Amino acid sequence: MNTFEIGDPPLDDILKDIGRGKIQLPVFQRSWVWNDYHIRSLIASVSQSFPIGAVLTLQASGTEEASDTEVSFKTRLFNGVDAGYNQNEPEILILDGQQRLTALYQSLMSGKAVSTQSTQGKKILRHYYLDMNACLKNEIAREDAVLSCGEDLQLHTVSGKTIELSSPDPLFSNINQECKNEMFPVSKIFDYDDWQMEYQECWDFNKDKAKFFNRFRREVIERFKECRVPVIQIPRETPKEAICLIFEKVNTRGITLTAFELLTASFAVHDFDLSNDWKMRFERLQGKFSVLEELESTNFLRALTLLATKANPHVPTSCKRRDILQLTLEDYQTWADRVEDGFLKAARFLHGQKIFNSKDLPYQTQLVPLAAILADLEDLGETKKAQMKIARWYWCGVLGEMYGAATDTRFAGDLSEVTIWVKETQKEKAEEPRTIREANFQENRLPELRTRNGAAYKGVHALVMHDRGKMRCSDFRTEVSIDEKVYFDDNIDIHHIFPKAWCDRRNIKPDDYNSIINKTALSARTNRKIGSKAPSEYLSTIQEEAQINQATMDNILTSHLICPAMLRDDNFWDFFKTRKEALVNAIEEAMGKKVIREGEDPQNTPGQ
Repeated sequence: MNTFEIGDPPLDDILKDIGRGKIQLPVFQRSWVWNDYHIRSLIASVSQSFPIGAVLTLQASGTEEASDTEVSFKTRLFNGVDAGYNQNEPEILILDGQQRLTALYQSLMSGKAVSTQSTQGKKILRHYYLDMNACLKNEIAREDAVLSCGEDLQLHTVSGKTIELSSPDPLFSNINQECKNEMFPVSKIFDYDDWQMEYQECWDFNKDKAKFFNRFRREVIERFKECRVPVIQIPRETPKEAICLIFEKVNTRGITLTAFELLTASFAVHDFDLSNDWKMRFERLQGKFSVLEELESTNFLRALTLLATKANPHVPTSCKRRDILQLTLEDYQTWADRVEDGFLKAARFLHGQKIFNSKDLPYQTQLVPLAAILADLEDLGETKKAQMKIARWYWCGVLGEMYGAATDTRFAGDLSEVTIWVKETQKEKAEEPRTIREANFQENRLPELRTRNGAAYKGVHALVMHDRGKMRCSDFRTEVSIDEKVYFDDNIDIHHIFPKAWCDRRNIKPDDYNSIINKTALSARTNRKIGSKAPSEYLSTIQEEAQINQATMDNILTSHLICPAMLRDDNFWDFFKTRKEALVNAIEEAMGKKVIREGEDPQNTPGQ
């Protein structure tokens, strides 16, 4: 079993190795983000011999040296390191400690201004100084003794504002001014001999000043030289999934490392840019279908891993993180095009289910098995019979609210079970997928669906827009059936049938009138026509302005599963009851099983 190595090398040695390129960062590490305040605080801590935390490292492996069991990552130099000067192969990679080490390298070792940012996020350049008198006068308020100087050679506050100086001469315009004002440059911490000589000459080799500097050296400078950094080193044989987990557990900035980022670093060793490949695929996908606008790179990898493991007889079908991290570049290149096509087919399927926009997609996660199923079935998945079965599985997942958590195992089961179920013949019958068997919807859930964040809420909204034989769901005002073009051109969205203001005036509770039962798909312009009017009033207005007769309007209302008579009578409660029943029927049709009625035992409901 691999064990961690523990050490405590001098800070000086670590910073020199960073400058030489012997210590680098894996490319999955985010950029350096520390601001001026954080840097000042860290310098103060080291100057007082305060602990600055352990650093987690990984032994680096070059592509030639790495064995089959070792992990190789593309690497990059620390911010501030001269890329043209340092050509060394990395020996150590920093997994945790980037922010601290970058701040210390740039301020103490680089010899250049530190490229950082203000507390407001503005990019700034800073040099750092220690006020020698303040350092020796008050140990407790050490942070106040660490000064930040801009390229304009003026002191700055943490917020970035210039401090008014009491002296007309800038404190830091040259080394003589630094010595005269006793402002020690932090960049000279590890090489202070020349500065000390200038300081003594500035004060004409005054004995008291010599003693003062020696005291500053002992009580401040030497603490940097004595500083040792606790280092925990992970062996290079550690699996990728373990590295990923360790990185997340120890990362003190709350930044989660995704499997996609780790694979990007791994594939880059073979000169393959996974990030750029995904960017191009994502642009193609979202360019064709708005419903894919929020598709995540990790979900693309999940679908790909499902297909890759299903095709491998030696491993179970799965898409857990450890399985994603075991993907090889060959696996990715073999399946990526087919998975991309699977997501395109998934988007076309969703359009057929009246889901056109990513904000109306019930579950982003359900896209993973849907795309994998359609990719696996190839042409068979686009037949009418297959689409009907896939639709039933899909709606059981949505309305049964099956994809809210712990989905990886369900994904694998869906891919295997749905594809077998679709391929069944009269002679070889297959069991219904577990998602269908386990899904149920209870009638009393409908009144509780009030916000568009819920999967079932979005699902019922889409079901209302479904075509029912020759009856097509149409906008109240235009009579035009709601398809993809109308959805976007007319800005179709979910709106109240009995307006909120009208309900408030009649003391109908928000919990009732905000239910999906009192909502339907309407254009923005139609909704403005409705305003706060009573249904009988706005229906009359819409019919007159759009020149729609009552029979046509009744058909439009019916296409929304609304009883016309109750709407014209402004009868909210009878409307609410009948529409609830109509929605229940639509849900039963979509799921292919009975809805659990109020008072029924879910365990004994027929059709479950």
